[in-house]
Amino acid sequence: MSSRLESAEIRREFPADYDPPAFELAEVVRLYGNDYRARYHQSFEQGRALHAIETCRTNALGGHVDQCDRCGHTEISYNSCRNRHCPKCRASQRAAWVDARELELLPIQYFHLVFTLPDALDRLVQYHPSAVYAALMRAAAETLQTFARKRWDGDLGIEGKGVRAEWR
Repeated sequence: MSSRLESAEIRREFPADYDPPAFELAEVVRLYGNDYRARYHQSFEQGRALHAIETCRTNALGGHVDQCDRCGHTEISYNSCRNRHCPKCRASQRAAWVDARELELLPIQYFHLVFTLPDALDRLVQYHPSAVYAALMRAAAETLQTFARKRWDGDLGIEGKGVRAEWR
């Protein structure tokens, strides 16, 4: 096994110790969320994410009691929001996912590229997202292949993972 793979497996099984942050995002949202909402307009998705972070692992989402079978010690655990934007819920899942993807990588240099669409195409994307994003991915791949052929006289291995991320 290569040292890079061993390193990823070790990090997954023995995560580095870290000092907990002075403040959690949920605490900040609980303290200042109402002021923020009153001052700034949020999209439905943003409002939902703020609400999820604010109520995560509180009695607002319910909870359960865990009890040790041997000594009877009990602990109350509140349910998590499971929102993908919540750092408390998704941090461990995200880390495990990244580690698993890291094990799949070839020992070569990778580049992360972002191609964006102008705002003028928003309405078209709203009604025909598959066609527009397929065209964007084709155009991006052709542009990169043309660049590689001219610059390095070679072809690129392109894996088209189209992900739409939008916060407005």
